[in-house]
Amino acid sequence: MPPIDNIFAVLVAGFFLSATPGPSMLYVLSHSVGQNRTAGYASAFGLALGGMALAIATALGLAQLFEQVPNIVVALRYVGSVYLVWLGLEMIWRARAASRAKLEVTTLASKPISAIVWQGVIVELLNPKTVLFFALFLPPFVEAAQNSTTNDVRNQLLILGALVPLTAIPSDILVAYMGGSLTNRLNQQQKLREGMAWAGGSILILIAANLHLGFI
Repeated sequence: MPPIDNIFAVLVAGFFLSATPGPSMLYVLSHSVGQNRTAGYASAFGLALGGMALAIATALGLAQLFEQVPNIVVALRYVGSVYLVWLGLEMIWRARAASRAKLEVTTLASKPISAIVWQGVIVELLNPKTVLFFALFLPPFVEAAQNSTTNDVRNQLLILGALVPLTAIPSDILVAYMGGSLTNRLNQQQKLREGMAWAGGSILILIAANLHLGFI
């Protein structure tokens, strides 16, 4: 079981990453606006399923790697922390430009709900950025002592990995529910979007620093 503070940190980081407008939000919006609200829910569910499968696969793979090369735990902890800082700085760096960009929803052909769900799963599984995210995001939050077993590490990775797609569900459902009205509102609220990017980026950097300095 991961420490409570690490679980909380993953939840907070996942929330800000999912709440910031990006490809996943536009994907859900496109189905909600282009077809109907149910299609938006289905796309959100498909993305969550794909994220969960990817999180489990990544966690099992990392646990196997940790078993074969125990010393890599420390190395990946620092690499992952740097990655968190980079994500935070990128959000801050792009905050103003991203807030001024107009969110445009693509018109999609109507599809059966089951097809939309599976499409969401495939989109998430085949996204190389998502694979990289899980591989670098999870290791910093793993507590691996000298007496830790492979099962301990695997369980921590599975729990933390499962939390990431779960944090995206509330925002994706909200996006699917509000549909076009959310698009118009986000396009009009540039300061809000910029503020969210600054807040999210700063929090990611603080989380990375706290992993090593333990000031919270």
